[in-house]
Amino acid sequence: MAKTWPILVTILRDPRVAVRLTPQQWDLLLRQARRADLLAHLHVVFDRAGSLSSAPTGARQHLDSARNLAAKQVSSVRREIHCIVEAMATAGMVPVLLKGAAYVALDLPVARGRLFGDVDVLVPREAIEQTERALLLHGWLSSDMDSYDERYYRRWMHEIPPMRHVKRGTVMDLHHNILPDTARLKPDASKLLAAACAVTTMDGVRVLAPIDMFLHSATHLFHEGEFPHGLRDLVDLDGLLVYLSTTEPGFWAQLVARAAELDLMRPLFYALRYCSQILQSPIPASVWPLLVATEPSVPLLRMMDALFHRALLPEHASCEDSLTPTARTALYVRSHYLKMPLGLLLPHLLRKAYRRRVPDDPVAEKVRP
Repeated sequence: MAKTWPILVTILRDPRVAVRLTPQQWDLLLRQARRADLLAHLHVVFDRAGSLSSAPTGARQHLDSARNLAAKQVSSVRREIHCIVEAMATAGMVPVLLKGAAYVALDLPVARGRLFGDVDVLVPREAIEQTERALLLHGWLSSDMDSYDERYYRRWMHEIPPMRHVKRGTVMDLHHNILPDTARLKPDASKLLAAACAVTTMDGVRVLAPIDMFLHSATHLFHEGEFPHGLRDLVDLDGLLVYLSTTEPGFWAQLVARAAELDLMRPLFYALRYCSQILQSPIPASVWPLLVATEPSVPLLRMMDALFHRALLPEHASCEDSLTPTARTALYVRSHYLKMPLGLLLPHLLRKAYRRRVPDDPVAEKVRP
């Protein structure tokens, strides 16, 4: 029996369907898109398809408003990048931008209509402390958290605690790798940094190589344990595939080869599978045989389909069924299992569960001086 996808997915696949929507369907489409942070992206989708005129007046107003907000955020991200460059230059560092900030710096099509929560930056591990000090002197402060979370970030994670600017309120995540040291997959950050490219239109900035950019976005999505923006991130991957496959010679073969080199074949497999299944991304048939060695067993793959087909949809009642909460919980546990050995994982999850039940725990509430 064919799966029935939410109306937002249907429109993302083929925006021409919008001409047949009823007012009630338009209302539902906008609600799902807003929950998925894809309302401004819908404006881009309809504009490219030449079907903006099919939107009712009320819907068009929502779409135009979201488009304006996204454009404002892109301008804000550009200003924030310049501030980060200036701050890091005092430590002799050139930031390597990740994900959304990189899309903006390069003015990629995928940046249009995209909303942003923070700026992600990659630096060498040995430069983390001096970079953090430079950022502190320019107004970025580490988030207040209890001693356990502080130690967890700095000892086990691939990034330090998020930093927020005291005046602008902007948030930056400073990374030294794209996965924690304790993760089962072991991408070599030095290879990512060595292949990073300068941004010709923005001085003092680098971004990951195009194929590495896609692999990082895939790894980020399919190692996450929470999916409030899961569909938006999948849309990013779809947009990158369409763009890079037309601008990078030999893209598909190089993509698989680089994933193997960086130990990221499984995230690549899931990214291509769910881009294809959910968004109908155009992936050549010749690519799938190259991924056979990393494909999960049939029972596991069926289970992952059941989980991701639910978790990657918007967090809206019309996109959920009775198994959606179970799917999200299972993927939350899975994400930690992928990142931590059992000796660390079990105490960590027990502590997290206890803190949810006892929010006024004096240990949990203690903040770093």
